[in-house]
Amino acid sequence: KPSRVGEVGSDEVVKALRDGGQVTTSRLAPELLRETYNRLLDEGASGIVSVHLSGKLSGTVAAAEAAAAGFGGRVAVVDSLGAGMGIGYPALAALDAAAKGADQLACAAAAQETIARTTTYFYLDTLEHLRRGGRISAAKAFVGTALSVKPILGVDDGRIDMIEKVRTPTRGLQRLAALAVSDAGEAPVEMTVHHLGAERRAEALAGWLRERFGERLRRMDVVEVGAAIGAHCGPGLVGVVTRRLA
Repeated sequence: KPSRVGEVGSDEVVKALRDGGQVTTSRLAPELLRETYNRLLDEGASGIVSVHLSGKLSGTVAAAEAAAAGFGGRVAVVDSLGAGMGIGYPALAALDAAAKGADQLACAAAAQETIARTTTYFYLDTLEHLRRGGRISAAKAFVGTALSVKPILGVDDGRIDMIEKVRTPTRGLQRLAALAVSDAGEAPVEMTVHHLGAERRAEALAGWLRERFGERLRRMDVVEVGAAIGAHCGPGLVGVVTRRLA
């Protein structure tokens, strides 16, 4: 049945998908966003920085821009070009800037700077859920299924790209770790390992990353994705989002 954001948990999505059900998502309505912006401004906000899932994966950025149009510049919409903590890190950067007294434009700029320093890679057991949601082509999904391989994907400029294919989940986790290490260079980092119904895999990946980064790893979180991402990726998802701090 239709539900709003926050009303369906990840565990419910996992059960539905494993039972063969189909779970779909739709963008937030501009009216809901407009109500939220109005409430925040009425409560005393001088301006709003509204950070959202990549506009190339969802219509939410377009909905936010439509909702923001009537506020005379008091709402700045930021396309994170990401998902999961690929949204969270830019939002936290804007929050940190606001706490230091930055104005709305500076807060939005802080979010944009963080987007440029954030990378996302993820492993899936199957491409079928992405295909159903229209996030990849049927041809790509067929190749993965026909060859019995597991995809490693990345988010590049807001789009999902195939990086490589592996044969086993263990190899997938190893490749996720290697990609994250390569992209980080020598910079200190914050990292989030995401999963859906795959906590043991996620903890294993987090352990490898802690060992590889050592003192350069300033923070590590292991977080299950929300229902919306879970619906399109399916159980078994493991991903790593890295924020370079320099």
